[in-house]
Amino acid sequence: MMWDHPYRKGDVEGGSSITQPLYPMMLEDPQLRWGFIRKIYSIVSIQLLLTIVVASIVVAVDPIKVFFVTTKAGLIVYILLIFAPLIVMCPLYYYHKRHPWNYILLAIFTATLAFAVGLTCAFTSGKVILESAILTAVVFLSLTLYTFWAVRRGQDFNFLGPFLFGAMMVLIVFGFIQIFFPMGKISVMIYGLVASLIFCGYIIYDTDNLIKRYSYDEYIWAAVALYLDIINLFLALMNVFRAADS
Repeated sequence: MMWDHPYRKGDVEGGSSITQPLYPMMLEDPQLRWGFIRKIYSIVSIQLLLTIVVASIVVAVDPIKVFFVTTKAGLIVYILLIFAPLIVMCPLYYYHKRHPWNYILLAIFTATLAFAVGLTCAFTSGKVILESAILTAVVFLSLTLYTFWAVRRGQDFNFLGPFLFGAMMVLIVFGFIQIFFPMGKISVMIYGLVASLIFCGYIIYDTDNLIKRYSYDEYIWAAVALYLDIINLFLALMNVFRAADS
């Protein structure tokens, strides 16, 4: 990939960390990449805030839970909500570089996924939700800091891509098997732990891509990748804590 703004050795004479290269052999201007990184984390923060607001409304308003549990229409809507983010991702992929459609589709994608997360939380104890949220935040921050530190020292995590993709396929197939052939509490805990490890790997992999590989007009797609890593890690940990709490 060609960088539009080559990095110049003289840019680091002031010694400021923001003008130092993020990784060895960096060719672009570090200030531009740092600006891009800040933009991504700002978008992800807004997505997470929207998710918390929507999920909190779903959990707090009892008629919403009653509708989804006691009516056939609620079941149909629930199924639609599960597949809605996947459906929205198709036009989002096509329009992710076109403003303002990229932001509109991103908002729809986030809201529908947040509603599904809220429904999951609605039937989970507050203790489990809090434990999962705290551990997700700690793990995400720790892995993000570690990745920036490791990349600065020349570590490259691009090799994780094929392994994580294969692990994800196994995880999806195993999830479908559990739908038709429900397994016990131990199996659910193992599934949640394995899923947690996979999404920890994805956080490192996507952060590495954020630092090195995403172009400046791919900010929406980069934000979606990190947001999904966080949400999926949270749901996986919630499965573990819920199984342990039952």
